[in-house]
Amino acid sequence: MIKSLLYRFFAIPSKGPFLKGNYIFHQHYQFDMAFNKRVKIKNLLTEDFLNKEVSAMGWVRTKRSNKNVSFIALNDGSTIKNFQVVADPNQIDDEILKKCNTGACIKVRGKVVASQGAGQQAELLASGIEILGEADPEKYPLQPKKHSLEFLREIAHLRVRTNTFGAVFRVRHALAYAVHKYFNDKGFFYIHTPIITASDAEGAGETFKVTTFDLKNPPLDEKGNIDFKQDFFERETNLTVSGQLEGELAAMGLADIYTFGPTFRAENSNTTRHLAEFWMIEPEMAFYDAEDNQDLAEDFLKYVINYALENCMDDLEFLNKRAEDEESTKKADQRAEMGLLDRLKFVVDNKFERLSYTEAIDILRNSNPNKKKKFQYLIESWGADLQSEHERYLVEKHFKKPVILTDYPKEIKAFYMRQNDDGKTVAAMDILFPGIGEIVGGSQREERLDKLTQRMEEMDIPTEEMWWYLDTRKFGSTPHAGFGLGFERLVLFVTGMGNIRDVIAFPRTPGNAEF
Repeated sequence: MIKSLLYRFFAIPSKGPFLKGNYIFHQHYQFDMAFNKRVKIKNLLTEDFLNKEVSAMGWVRTKRSNKNVSFIALNDGSTIKNFQVVADPNQIDDEILKKCNTGACIKVRGKVVASQGAGQQAELLASGIEILGEADPEKYPLQPKKHSLEFLREIAHLRVRTNTFGAVFRVRHALAYAVHKYFNDKGFFYIHTPIITASDAEGAGETFKVTTFDLKNPPLDEKGNIDFKQDFFERETNLTVSGQLEGELAAMGLADIYTFGPTFRAENSNTTRHLAEFWMIEPEMAFYDAEDNQDLAEDFLKYVINYALENCMDDLEFLNKRAEDEESTKKADQRAEMGLLDRLKFVVDNKFERLSYTEAIDILRNSNPNKKKKFQYLIESWGADLQSEHERYLVEKHFKKPVILTDYPKEIKAFYMRQNDDGKTVAAMDILFPGIGEIVGGSQREERLDKLTQRMEEMDIPTEEMWWYLDTRKFGSTPHAGFGLGFERLVLFVTGMGNIRDVIAFPRTPGNAEF
């Protein structure tokens, strides 16, 4: 019975086309019953399918028609480029063509032929079209026109269908792959550090709490405080702000490890640079000192950026043009000196300048912007915490190359950083990029138990709760180092986008957790 019904539905008539529902059948080809035997548009554009019958699926970007033919720009997300479908109204039913609106999802069967028009070498001569999903042109919000990024953030569930966000997320994927490839090829081990922890690595206290309690009626102890001993983990827990401390534990047995996972900060910051949920790359290496750490970080950044240049050029060229158009709307003194592609090549082609925080302070203090009070935050004395404007001045104006700053005052850095012999500074490093400022922060870690314990006490970090961390300094301690890179900050730099909310698919920010 089933076999008979299938035969009746997919049967090829003896002559001429016929219509069944949304299907158009033609005598000159056998309809392929296997739904997913399709060719991706990226492959149609890069491989030789000329004069071959293929099946393609995707979303209609645009459609234009005349009396003789309809031209459909089809995109399936595999590339920023569309593939042109040519549909003859004498062969494709008019009711089907009317549904091929912008946003509709269709399946096209036909022959790849040499293109008759400019702009593409080949096109798909449709012999059958199936409507997989309609899109009402009166309601679909992504019509073929320029949309503001603010508007697209309001419909983040649909924005990946645009050229801009398709390009951003393909680049993001390539960068993520490059991260894993780089560390794998160097013999590092990928460690999954916990998402639920009982520590906040930086001691900042801005964490999202984790509990199973009924928040309207949590249990209380004798003093009237919430009794976390009755909670799931029997103590206060939170979402991780960093995998570094656990990464250090793993490095003490595996030597070279890296983490790449989500982290969470409960900062109430509505800025273009902050997210409540983001991804961090954090390598930790035993037997590394501060210089080894700098060498690895520079090599790593050049590798992943060069990988994007070699594998995402179509998307980067589009994003470069988009950035140029955006820059042209700014005042001349506010425009970036380099285009996106130039900035990427600038990083890959230049050896990073290395200097100490103390040297940087001297340069900044004596700079024209500081003397003429053009900096928003004036540099007056040693010990100042550098701002983005200072970092960008060093990179873009003074050295004109990426910069690695080292040996920061210990008072403005975390407890785990190795104290230098001068008693004032720690073996920290920050890597500064054009247009963005700090992109990497790291340090040689303090491996000496007495020094680490003393610094924790000075900063009111409870040593009894960090016993597991201190154990690594008691048993087989060794010099080690590591750094952290916010993945979205890297994607922001490589794509040239101006807002960090536009380089993660579903941004989590204050007041925003829609889906």
